[in-house]
Amino acid sequence: MSENQSALFENEGINQPNHIGKEAVKKIQQLRKKKKNHLQLIDDILQGNKTALSQAITLIESQNPQHQQQANDIIQACLPHANQSVRIGITGVPGVGKSTFIEAFGLHLIRQEKKVAVLAIDPSSSISKGSILGDKTRMEELVKEENAFIRPSASGESLGGVSRKTREAIILCEACGFDTILIETVGVGQSETAVHSMTDFFLLLNLAGAGDELQGIKRGVMEMADAVVINKADGDNIERARTAKLDVNRALHLFPPKESGWQPKVRTASAFYNKGIDKVWKMIEAYFALTKENHYFEKNRTNQNFYWLKETVQEHLLNSFYQNEEVKTQMDIAQSDILNNTKSPFAVANELLALYKKTFSK
Repeated sequence: MSENQSALFENEGINQPNHIGKEAVKKIQQLRKKKKNHLQLIDDILQGNKTALSQAITLIESQNPQHQQQANDIIQACLPHANQSVRIGITGVPGVGKSTFIEAFGLHLIRQEKKVAVLAIDPSSSISKGSILGDKTRMEELVKEENAFIRPSASGESLGGVSRKTREAIILCEACGFDTILIETVGVGQSETAVHSMTDFFLLLNLAGAGDELQGIKRGVMEMADAVVINKADGDNIERARTAKLDVNRALHLFPPKESGWQPKVRTASAFYNKGIDKVWKMIEAYFALTKENHYFEKNRTNQNFYWLKETVQEHLLNSFYQNEEVKTQMDIAQSDILNNTKSPFAVANELLALYKKTFSK
């Protein structure tokens, strides 16, 4: 630096290249041109194309009205090719090892020449609205398998909406040729009821020595469970797992008999060490053999279809109510009335519903 130069003097820098070159732009444009329409997606899904399956599920999850119409067309076209799988719901409290168990279980099924689709529902933050969606990372071996498909989805704010989308994703997976659908739930309460209503077999993963603090969540879920697996039964935990198995087995016998005619079973397993996984699958096969023989399997599927008919109508009515322009305008005034204690929430609700009904009589 010369004597006349300031300490802030800067040498002339090197011109940086454009971050997106002409070749990159050309590739992006070509990819956009290759983007498939929904009719092409239908053909590819029926041919077993997993990329097309992922793209179709993305359309289902989209809030864009145009995407929703395309998604409805895809589902309608795939419906005749669905219902050829078994659907297994898997739940358990956080930390029980759901992802590890599902990976070990999925790999076992693939060795039995099954095609396995995993639909994982991840919890969404009520504050940031975001989700981690890390199931593919946790199932690093299963994701490499040609006969496996893993799709994580955010639970979002609306349990019903996500449940409907998950059910529609099941139809697409079945049309794509997957014969075993595993649905992993959030594991924190209400979502278990929704997943139970779309699966053939409901499996609860449990831990030995979890303590009474979990009894509130376990009671409701255990009543729905067709089987309970005490996971992490390895090392120093083996004896505790055996004790937990006896305790859970006694508890299950206190519940009313199931309409399926199946007495829920308890098994121990170590997903990490791949122990007991084969016995879990044999137990599930025994359940399907029983329920298909006594025709409960088909009856349950029919009841689920009627349940989802009602759920879908309720969801559409709810969306129609909140998207109504007159209701939106009156909602701000209604909130002010509640804030100032001039009207009760119940009175305001009746006024809004009356206003909503009037919009259909105009």
